[in-house]
Amino acid sequence: MKRIFLFFALLMCLRSSAQREPDKIYMPNIKTVKLFQVNNQESLPIINLHSQDQLELHFDDLDGYAKNYYYTFQLCDADWQPADVSPFDYLKGFIDNHLTQYRFSSIASTKYIHYQMMLPENSCVPVKSGNYVLKVYLNGDTSQLAFTKKFFVLSSKALVNAQVLQPLDNQLYRSHQKINFIVNAVQLNPVNASQQIKIAVVQNYRWDNVITDIQPTFIRDNILEYSSESDMVFAGGKEYRWADVRSYKYLSDRMRRVDTINKQLHVYLKPDVPRNKQPYLFFKDLNGWFDINTTDLINNWWQTEYAFVHFSYVPENNQPLEGKNIYLLGELTNHLLNENAKMEYNAEKGIYEKALFLKQGYYSYTYVTKDLKGNAAADFESTEGNAWQTENDYTVFVYYRSLSDRHDELVGITTINSRMGKL
Repeated sequence: MKRIFLFFALLMCLRSSAQREPDKIYMPNIKTVKLFQVNNQESLPIINLHSQDQLELHFDDLDGYAKNYYYTFQLCDADWQPADVSPFDYLKGFIDNHLTQYRFSSIASTKYIHYQMMLPENSCVPVKSGNYVLKVYLNGDTSQLAFTKKFFVLSSKALVNAQVLQPLDNQLYRSHQKINFIVNAVQLNPVNASQQIKIAVVQNYRWDNVITDIQPTFIRDNILEYSSESDMVFAGGKEYRWADVRSYKYLSDRMRRVDTINKQLHVYLKPDVPRNKQPYLFFKDLNGWFDINTTDLINNWWQTEYAFVHFSYVPENNQPLEGKNIYLLGELTNHLLNENAKMEYNAEKGIYEKALFLKQGYYSYTYVTKDLKGNAAADFESTEGNAWQTENDYTVFVYYRSLSDRHDELVGITTINSRMGKL
């Protein structure tokens, strides 16, 4: 009876915590959460169903002493709401799993515990395709949630062929990019394709401007064509800026100086200026990703140092943007437009400033604005400007729900680069 009670208590906790945001850090001591395909930090966390594919999980606990972290997987629908499916139906093995691999930081003056793991383990394997949320929490108690991360389990049942074009709209022709694609759903043979198949299109792995609720323009023999001129249009932006902080001994091209204040490192980057009136310039960037790396030491994960990295943005005429907030956008802020990403205007200096506590590595980022009421979407126009030539990655997710299923299967994914074609 005690075991039955504990099982139902755990199940209720899983469902209650499932409504929280699917990609967020909840504890301030948790830093540098990375979940990616093996040996590729710049990759979406995708595994194929019933395969040997694995993902690398890394994160640091700055409290500096070992804790009992556990994890579980939550199956979600296409809109990232918890699926109405029992964990015993989508997981093979245990629901509650202990994170056992950790190591104390070495050499670094900032003391932390580095946790890492290869997922999924044999003791807990997803057996259904779809959107998943990895949940990491303390002491087997899901109410003590440390962080959540999205990942994807793919069952390839639909082929996706996509291309990036310039919009025909004269007002968007030079500043935006449009995605057209075709979904081959012959293998699925849906009864009502327009209702059973859902689409999500993501630019540079951001979810704040994801485009969903797209209806096919044409359907021919279960071949779905999405080519409406008004759908799937994204602002081009500009190439992402970069901050190379792999070494604190040698200053990179973007570092101005390194100071030690109260035994804590502070890295000051060179000021950034608006690019909205500058012509487009191509250079290779990471499209928002960051790589944990160091040129000073051997191990990237538990020997790397932390520092306060100071970003500064100089607005035109040193005047604040009227009615707008400026945000740092990229994986370094988890692609979230919140207080952690918000730049603060320094009236005395006439600049926007932000300091982030970051691990040594190579970071890419950009600046966006939102109106003070927060109603409009993030905008490049006032900070970076937009160009249709910009190199961007676009990922198309295809979901399918059969008439007998209670969740959305992930049946197709393709990522296409605006300059190089399919990745």
